[in-house]
Amino acid sequence: MASAADRRLFWGTAAAIVVADIATKLIAEALLARHVPVAVIGDFVQLRLVYNQCAAFGVCLGAYSRWIFFALAIAALFVLGSMVRAAAPGDRFRIGALALVCAGAVGNVIDRIRSSLGVVDFIDVGIGSARWPTFNVADSAITVGAIALAVSLWLEGRSQERTKEARAAEP
Repeated sequence: MASAADRRLFWGTAAAIVVADIATKLIAEALLARHVPVAVIGDFVQLRLVYNQCAAFGVCLGAYSRWIFFALAIAALFVLGSMVRAAAPGDRFRIGALALVCAGAVGNVIDRIRSSLGVVDFIDVGIGSARWPTFNVADSAITVGAIALAVSLWLEGRSQERTKEARAAEP
């Protein structure tokens, strides 16, 4: 990531996601403090305040989950940072994907630092008793960014494979 445009894309996207995540979590805590769900789209989408001390999908590692997941997130940010630095200049899709994942990780790390209650989750989606685990803006950014990053890496692999095949076919 050498160009100024790449840096602006990364830092602008990451900052916007972190600010949106913090703001929505603070609003959710203030408005949903009575833990009464608020229907947004009937029963399908609700706002419901939940504090998650574990990781995605309720994966817990005991009494020290908060700090274990904090340490894992910090380690992941170092790995992601090296991927950002290694991104090809002008690869805006990959840089944007990495910005989403990094910002989501930072948003959830901030929650783990600021409260022993856990990460603030408030978006509840489902039908009747079949509900997706409650999530937040940071979780959404991580998911979208991880999918985009996987697509970017897959496309790069296919391109490298085609290049190898073309070289092998040359006389």
